Amino acid sequence: MTTIDDLPIRDDLRGQTPYGAPQLDVAVRLNTNENSYPVPDAVVDAIGKAVQAELRDLNRYPDRDAVALRTDLADYLGHGLGVANVWAANGSNEVQQQLLQAFAGPGRVALGFGPSYSMHPLLAVGTGTRWVGALRDPDFALTPAAAVAQIAEHRPDLVFLCSPNNPTGTALDPEVVTAVLGAAPGMVIVDEAYAEFARPGVPSALALLPGHPRLVVTRTMSKAFGFAGGRLGYLAADPAVVDAVQLVRLPYHLSALTQAAARAALSQRDALLATVDAIKAQRDRIVATLRARGVPVADSDANFVLFATDPDQKAVWQAFLDRGVLIRDVGLPGWLRVTAGDPTETSAFLTAAEEILS
Repeated sequence: MTTIDDLPIRDDLRGQTPYGAPQLDVAVRLNTNENSYPVPDAVVDAIGKAVQAELRDLNRYPDRDAVALRTDLADYLGHGLGVANVWAANGSNEVQQQLLQAFAGPGRVALGFGPSYSMHPLLAVGTGTRWVGALRDPDFALTPAAAVAQIAEHRPDLVFLCSPNNPTGTALDPEVVTAVLGAAPGMVIVDEAYAEFARPGVPSALALLPGHPRLVVTRTMSKAFGFAGGRLGYLAADPAVVDAVQLVRLPYHLSALTQAAARAALSQRDALLATVDAIKAQRDRIVATLRARGVPVADSDANFVLFATDPDQKAVWQAFLDRGVLIRDVGLPGWLRVTAGDPTETSAFLTAAEEILS
């Protein structure tokens, strides 16, 4: 049987494993940070009608520049942004890949602060970019001084900052972003995939866009909008950044069906985002309950919680799975991550946690 090693694959891809989380058929799945609430009937109807309207013309290519969709996204974001400031693709991962293609690549360096989103170094490898994995503090915080020191040492062409950070859930102090913008010689990407779940008073990097043409803020509709199956991510940046990513995007990369479905979802955003407060309540319930039991928990502004286990987190992960609760081993020794689900799912997790973590 032929294996990857038998093929003339690139040397820097040998030994790599694809990104992914286990997709197991269990009663409670809390491992991929999905929105546990199904799409409301009114939104289903709106999306269905929008997609239906596109079917007759599927013999034609979609709007290559997705102007109407980008206009709707800019309206949602506010901050004085317009269509020229926004770009969209099939999930925020594709957006970030396009940014690496445009601003990084062979002979260039991308830097991130771990533990963080494990897809970022894989995207770097896929685009031939050298990855530098700097580290956060032991409490998962990142200070302006620590970030600037790493940038001064490595002089990266592109910096990834996550706020709220995955897998820790911690949000960045805006002073970190400002300091990185002042020190970084290249592009600065702030991944805000979980921004809608932030606690009151946590600012977005969108407010820093004016006057910072090398700043990019990426977002997704997968989490708060419950649109993970629709695959729609986007960025906000200076118009010159949007012009740059169009140099590397594939022709007609967003299907007419995706554009129509996403626009319909955005038109129903009040109904879709109505679940955000409920999810935040379950997140805070997890944090409060685990801490009351003496379990160390990272502060979270996302729809998930990172909590401490004994050093063998793999055995603890299996113990949860044995009880029908699937959570995420992110490869961080002594820690596991759980998505905040609906009240029933959260109760199932907390019941299992009481048995396992005590």
